[in-house]
Amino acid sequence: MKVIFMGTPDFSVGTLKALYEAGHEIALVVTQPDKAKGRGKKMQPTPVKEMALELGLEVYQPRRVREEESIAYLKSFEPDMIVVVAFGQILPKEILEMPKYCCVNVHASLLPKYRGAAPIQWAVINGEKVSGVTTMRMDEGLDTGDMIMTQEVTLADNETGGSLFDRLAGVGADLCVRTLEAIEQGTAVFTPQNHDEATITHMIKKKDGRIDFSKSAVEIERLIRGMNPWPSAYTYLHNKMLKIWTATVTQGDDTKAPGEIIRVGSDGIEVQTTSGGLLLWDIQLEGKKAMAADAFLRGYQLEAGTILGKDEE
Repeated sequence: MKVIFMGTPDFSVGTLKALYEAGHEIALVVTQPDKAKGRGKKMQPTPVKEMALELGLEVYQPRRVREEESIAYLKSFEPDMIVVVAFGQILPKEILEMPKYCCVNVHASLLPKYRGAAPIQWAVINGEKVSGVTTMRMDEGLDTGDMIMTQEVTLADNETGGSLFDRLAGVGADLCVRTLEAIEQGTAVFTPQNHDEATITHMIKKKDGRIDFSKSAVEIERLIRGMNPWPSAYTYLHNKMLKIWTATVTQGDDTKAPGEIIRVGSDGIEVQTTSGGLLLWDIQLEGKKAMAADAFLRGYQLEAGTILGKDEE
């Protein structure tokens, strides 16, 4: 099948490679423009571009794929299928109707739940027991198209946003290959979504990682895992940002105030929340590298009664 592949981040890379290895003709890879990164502002290609060049595929990086010039260029390839995996731009009707079969999207949730951005992180933050991947026939709505295939994944008790990202990327790659095979063979079943059951997730921003100790320990522990590795959950210690990478829920001490350090020991730093405690382990103080709490305490004087969360005097 002649395919135009559209994707940008790491999550998309496995699907591109899987389609290539499955024998599909990847006529064109469309990805976001390179961006300047780092102190030297060196132009950095997207992960999808790097993989495409490694495979010897043609790459196209339009600033706006909906412009007439871009639409005409894509149309010249006469694709059988367009596969979209976290591309990062909204596709106009002209592109959605362009391929012989359809535009297929690989979405990292069990639709109609978690439409929109960051479904992986929100699944962890919200305490979902099961997540997964859905392939769907794209329409002009936000993840509203007919579902084609789904595959469930059970979340581990210590699942992080990063670990679930990696697992769903692999699941999505395999599911996309199977989806294209079913479409080509005429065996694919297109199931309309129940829009009444839909939930929309917003894009994760750095401020979403700030810990609110007036929430329960269970909620905060899920936030810590969901925000790992990006953008990280954080609080403030003596006016410096303190990132929390791992923590476990404890019984706590309900005589203490939310955000108050209950005790400091070799097993970690225990902090009270509005319901239960949190034992902080892997932490990172502003300007320092990440380290285990016991190593941190060997170089930093911290006492019970200290209140976390204040970023100003």
